[in-house]
Amino acid sequence: MKKILFSFLAWTVFVSIVWGQSQATFTNPVIHGDVADPTILRIGKTYYAAGTSSEWAPFYPLFTSTDLINWKQAGHIFDEQPEWTRSSFWAPELFYHNKKIYAYYTARRKKDGVSYIGVATSSDPAKGFKDHGIVVEFGKEAIDAFVLEDQGQLYITWKAYGLDNRPIELLASKLSADGLRLEGEPFSLLRDDERRGMEGQHWFKKGDYYYILYAVNGCCGPQSDYAVSIARSKNLQGPYEKYKGNPILHGGGKVQSCGHGTITTTPDGRMFYLCHAYLSGADFYQGRQPILQELVMGDDQWFRFATGEVATLQQPLPFPHTKQQPVKDFEDRFNGKKLNLAWTWNYVYSSIDTRLKNGTLFLSGTPKQEYQTGTALCLRPVKANYTVVTQVVNRNNSFKGITMYGDDRNLMALGCQGNDLILKLVNKGKEYIVYRETLDALSKQTSPVPSVYLKMKVTEGCRCTFFYSPDGKEWSEIEDTRPEHSPGSLTQWDRVARPGLLHCGKKDEPGAFSFFNMHLN
Repeated sequence: MKKILFSFLAWTVFVSIVWGQSQATFTNPVIHGDVADPTILRIGKTYYAAGTSSEWAPFYPLFTSTDLINWKQAGHIFDEQPEWTRSSFWAPELFYHNKKIYAYYTARRKKDGVSYIGVATSSDPAKGFKDHGIVVEFGKEAIDAFVLEDQGQLYITWKAYGLDNRPIELLASKLSADGLRLEGEPFSLLRDDERRGMEGQHWFKKGDYYYILYAVNGCCGPQSDYAVSIARSKNLQGPYEKYKGNPILHGGGKVQSCGHGTITTTPDGRMFYLCHAYLSGADFYQGRQPILQELVMGDDQWFRFATGEVATLQQPLPFPHTKQQPVKDFEDRFNGKKLNLAWTWNYVYSSIDTRLKNGTLFLSGTPKQEYQTGTALCLRPVKANYTVVTQVVNRNNSFKGITMYGDDRNLMALGCQGNDLILKLVNKGKEYIVYRETLDALSKQTSPVPSVYLKMKVTEGCRCTFFYSPDGKEWSEIEDTRPEHSPGSLTQWDRVARPGLLHCGKKDEPGAFSFFNMHLN
């Protein structure tokens, strides 16, 4: 009896320990999908985060959280493109000052394509931001802003000289009290004399030192080896000493690379770093996803990460008695008055026109300049294996259907055009028709088919298989006869392909869709 009681108690303790451990951790990423260069800010008990949108609109997705591990998209910093900008919306940085949220951001200037830093402000992010134009115009490139307030004075730092014939450098300058103008001459904080890269910095004061946390190595693409390094100085303007143990965070195991982020503090003063990471293997194709890790100071007054220098997906919960919610399927029945916040579109290549009416999305647009492959309305992929389904409910001369979209010159799409069902591949600007058949022949009906269901199954993050159905119940797979090409060829240097809807044709001949589902497999 004593042995039985002892075994029962031992089992109870074991279960309690395992259960406690399972409830004491969360899994990175905390925001799923391609949201690179994340910035994070706490105001009271609410955390705000935003990230790069690159060549997708709307500009800079904005998220909120109360526990650092469950995030909800709240909107975008800009719904409309700022007047001075052309493209490449990178690295927003949120800053709270005088009861306003400032968003310092990088974009290419319209007149010459040079990347500079703009600034916008908001008293209420739910009501949008007001743009104030360029704040840092310096050299051939000024990107990756970060703002520090020290003894009542505002300073801004940025990455410079990336396109000039000299080493990359982190420069800084005083800011005006309203945060909208530079004051005085810029000064140097750090130079990239080792030519390892240097960007995405967070500049802060703690104890006796000023610290700069910054990203090194290659940021983007399949060969990315991003990592995080640190330097410190007892003087704001330096000189800054680089830590001999750099980098203090890097990829390994399930994380390929990581870097470019900012720090937030909890109400009790703990420090958490939100940066982006490519995951390894098939999960690479979800892009640069935000991961969270705690930063702690050692006895030597150097900062390091609580779980070690190798970035890991499993991390201790920032707050007890919280639970991370699983990533969910996506469904849009187009019943609202506005598009779901998750939708993004290819603003560089086409203007977009969307109308929601009686549970139907009408999608069209006008190609810009020489671009001819249409208007893409897409979602950020959040898992390596998923299936998307839609129904096209109209007939006209435009092409309309589902797509895996890299950019205007690299995509795959299955859709309807006139009376035909077409699967096409665009590879480096050259279009290949992989499959074509009449809709009437496929449905075995003599009268015109009013609608068709389309499905795309994605595996390993980038391998696409296409299906069609007359009723959404019985599916036929389309034989894959596409030309030889790499499954990952749709990936661009700074972003991954996105699944969604595609329209190519006249603006007055839209594609009409009754729903869109993304089911995570």
